Amino acid sequence: MGLRTKTVVAITATAALVAVLIGLVVHHRTAVTQLDTAREAIDQRLGAAAEDHAAGIDRPRTILNPYRLPAPLRRAVDDGKRATYLDRSGAEPFLWAATRVGDDVVVLKHPYTRQTRDLEDLDDILWLSGAFGTALAALVGVALATAVGRRLNASARIAERIADGDLTARLRPRGGKDEVARLTQAVNTMADALAARLQAEREVTANIAHELRTPVAGLVAAAALLPPGRPAEMVRERAQRVRSLMEDVLEVARLDGATERAESEVRALGELTRRAVRSAAPGDGGSGDGGPGPVEVRVVRDCLVETDARRVERILANLVTNAFRHGSAPVVAEVDGGVVRVRDRGPGFPGSLLSGGPQRFRTGSGAGLGLGLTIAAGQARVLGARLAFANPPGGGAEATLDLTEAVREAHPEGGD
Repeated sequence: MGLRTKTVVAITATAALVAVLIGLVVHHRTAVTQLDTAREAIDQRLGAAAEDHAAGIDRPRTILNPYRLPAPLRRAVDDGKRATYLDRSGAEPFLWAATRVGDDVVVLKHPYTRQTRDLEDLDDILWLSGAFGTALAALVGVALATAVGRRLNASARIAERIADGDLTARLRPRGGKDEVARLTQAVNTMADALAARLQAEREVTANIAHELRTPVAGLVAAAALLPPGRPAEMVRERAQRVRSLMEDVLEVARLDGATERAESEVRALGELTRRAVRSAAPGDGGSGDGGPGPVEVRVVRDCLVETDARRVERILANLVTNAFRHGSAPVVAEVDGGVVRVRDRGPGFPGSLLSGGPQRFRTGSGAGLGLGLTIAAGQARVLGARLAFANPPGGGAEATLDLTEAVREAHPEGGD
């Protein structure tokens, strides 16, 4: 049950309860007043009838020494009291009044039907007014809950956009100082602080990478001049690794910004996958034709996609590299329509990645800096594609790049 429904139910239930309580109070007070008025009137008539009987005058509606009297009234008269009693035991209610005059009992009996009917009519009016008031309260509750719900939903949508990386999203402030207005202000303040912090982090990362670019380039050039030998190979390998890391850091910094734009061209997705595998696969890179090799490329259904080929190849190359670095062979890249799946037989993705997505400088295996999948996710975001990570039931890890929205037509050559 949502907050809107809970608010409407609470307001409606409160209005109904108040209507019932007011109805009970009005019913009770009206019944007491009616009975008091009727008793006062019949008691006055009884006094006049008793005086007339003592003077030897009997009125037509006066009952003398009746055979049957209500038991409570009989006991009161036997005790020498002048009393009234409302009898509801029969089909119709009657109001009795009795007193003793000498040896005789003087009794008056008056129907109480009109008062009962008036009270029933009042109850009908109370029920109708209570139902109308409850319905009106429900409408007011719906309007109030809808207004508050819209503002809360707007806050939730903006928070989701901020969580997805849109740091320019803000809520439009409205007048008032209620709790929702405070929430709006708090969300905007949080977004401003988060944007400033991430901007400072991007600037620091980019500045460090830029400052390292020149000395790293000199290091790579110097390593290339070393005489052949194992020490020179180790130096060149480490220098190239530092250079690759620096380029990854710069790419992450660019992807964090809002200036990256994808270029569009129509290419076969199967060929893009083969090119990415050849650039990322270790050793000789595998066949890329579905044959034997470190990576097996399976093209179930090839298609033409209109997208940025360079970014697609970068995503797939990073996925394959991650599969070899953190998983184990066999690694399979499968093309099925506009979807590419990269699977390995390793221990699978860590739970933190499955729940929160890739995060820079954080890996599940402890190797690397977590930049490969972060770059892949950022490039997919620029392309407007969906990149998902899962651990299939059979074991291993599976990364899925969904380019369905970029598909233009089936590839005429079919699949492998």
